[in-house]
Amino acid sequence: MSTASRFETAANLVADARTYSRQIWLAGLGAYVRAGQESAEYLKDLVTTGERLEKKGKNFITDTTDSVGEKLSPVVDRYASAKEKFEEGFEKVEAAFDVRVARGLNRLGIASRQDINALASKLDALTALVNAAEKNK
Repeated sequence: MSTASRFETAANLVADARTYSRQIWLAGLGAYVRAGQESAEYLKDLVTTGERLEKKGKNFITDTTDSVGEKLSPVVDRYASAKEKFEEGFEKVEAAFDVRVARGLNRLGIASRQDINALASKLDALTALVNAAEKNK
């Protein structure tokens, strides 16, 4: 092989290497851009999927709580009615007990609250009269 053909072959190899290295560079740059675009699109898709799932979850929870509320409503109403009846009955028993205890205490000669309050009022009036009489002396 002659020197000229060797130089020509070497020049062709260098030109081919430059072409291939430029293509490799451009392919790498293209891959980088595509990965960035696809990851942005992938992120958007994930956000959209998450929003749909969140909406479904909220609807499920709302539907479930409404359903439970509807099923519990009669139970709550029955509980309130039973509680009211119990309280009325308890008040009647308490009033009857108070009356019987008061009668028993009265039979034993123990003064009632009203008797003590009336006596306290009379004592206050008597104290006021005594104090007024002392001032007049």
